[in-house]
Amino acid sequence: MSRAIEIPAADGTIDAHIFTPGSADRPLSAVVLFTDIGGLRLCYHEKAQQLADNGYAVLMPNVYYRDARGPVVPEGKSFRDPDVRPRLFGYAGRLTPEALSRDFAALLGCIDNEREFAKGKIGVVGYCMTGAFALRMAAAHPERVAVAAGFHSANLAKADDPNSLVHVVEAIEGRVYLGHADKDELLPPEQIARMDEALAKAGVHFTTELYKGAAHGFTAKDAPSYDAAADALHHRRLAMLLEETL
Repeated sequence: MSRAIEIPAADGTIDAHIFTPGSADRPLSAVVLFTDIGGLRLCYHEKAQQLADNGYAVLMPNVYYRDARGPVVPEGKSFRDPDVRPRLFGYAGRLTPEALSRDFAALLGCIDNEREFAKGKIGVVGYCMTGAFALRMAAAHPERVAVAAGFHSANLAKADDPNSLVHVVEAIEGRVYLGHADKDELLPPEQIARMDEALAKAGVHFTTELYKGAAHGFTAKDAPSYDAAADALHHRRLAMLLEETL
């Protein structure tokens, strides 16, 4: 089951969706699910519902609400198309750490006020560029985020980046799980090593796993890199992680 919701935020109104199991008769632990760079679309609605069916209330916001409502990729097009991709990168460029900080506050306000969500700590999961969002939210709100996960994350730890996550992960108190695509050009081995080192130095309870043979975007059913076996493993890992922490 799902319903659309509008969330007041410092920079506008976030259009979002809340997903719950069909049998839900009480508030459930909250999980924020950030989409990949392609934004809201069918395969992410399916992903959010599958996660909710494990017994959670899932909040999926439109990360591009400042520029567009609802799906940002026109029907029949792909976010890989040359006439679509530059626009999405333009939208993504506005998602600075400062902007995300304001969005995180708005999402937590929604969780605190909507009937589907139980009181207590939450989980956060992101994909592609939003794997970094999940960890950043965990660092910004360590008292609220029990677990953060990122799958086929992009650019988690670029060298000489003043906004790199490596500078904030020491604030994380919850669990972290990172499921990486094998030979991912958007997250090369040196970045994985740099991220692992920062998490270890910070004393964060984390797990890094390489999905052997899987390419970037392996969980997105509408992507040519979709890998059904790796996607199924991602769902199992996420279900176990949330069960252990929430």
